[in-house]
Amino acid sequence: MKLLAELFQGVESETPYGGRAVSWEPLGSAWLKLGARRRREKNEPGGARAVEAVTAETRSDVRLAEGRVLRFGGGDWRIVSGETVGGRAILNLERMR
Repeated sequence: MKLLAELFQGVESETPYGGRAVSWEPLGSAWLKLGARRRREKNEPGGARAVEAVTAETRSDVRLAEGRVLRFGGGDWRIVSGETVGGRAILNLERMR
């Protein structure tokens, strides 16, 4: 089964108070074929967090770069890594829980 995901790029800006803010600009959409979802614990400063991971396959597109976000199924999934094989992009996606 394929599903349509929206693609976003984070854009950082400085706030009037000297802080940093991230806004998300839409870049388009992509049809994804998802693999099985996996869960694991990720140790970070401040404690462990649950991470959900999935592999997705789609058409190759230069916009599908590491650090960008795909939004589908009610969640935001960060592109952690990817490779292109024969015109197809194989993406490793993660989201924090």
